[in-house]
Amino acid sequence: METQIIELEKEYWQAMENRDFATIKRLTRFPCIVAGKNGIRQVDEATFKAMFDSSENMQLKVIEISSPEAQVIQEQTGIIAYPITVEYLVGDEKTIFNCVCTSTWVKEDDHWVCAMHTETELVK
Repeated sequence: METQIIELEKEYWQAMENRDFATIKRLTRFPCIVAGKNGIRQVDEATFKAMFDSSENMQLKVIEISSPEAQVIQEQTGIIAYPITVEYLVGDEKTIFNCVCTSTWVKEDDHWVCAMHTETELVK
């Protein structure tokens, strides 16, 4: 089951790269909780979609997800943590972002969905 959580996380990032909101919606539990350098937010589906649409001029590419650690707790909850390198391209400007991420996945109606995601920028 830990492998399944890792694969779900990778599928989520692939959907972000491909700008595939249908897959993102299928894999997200709304409202979800998101935490990062701008604070903590509880995000409903409409807000998430607006945020997604507002970044349409940005291309995201996952460079590497390395050494993911995953656990399943009582068959209904999965947690994962991993370092990731992401490239953002806006116009001609490219930015590389290194961070560690965590996600909490829950099983609802025999379907895994991400209920919480955090991103913490690594300072080198």
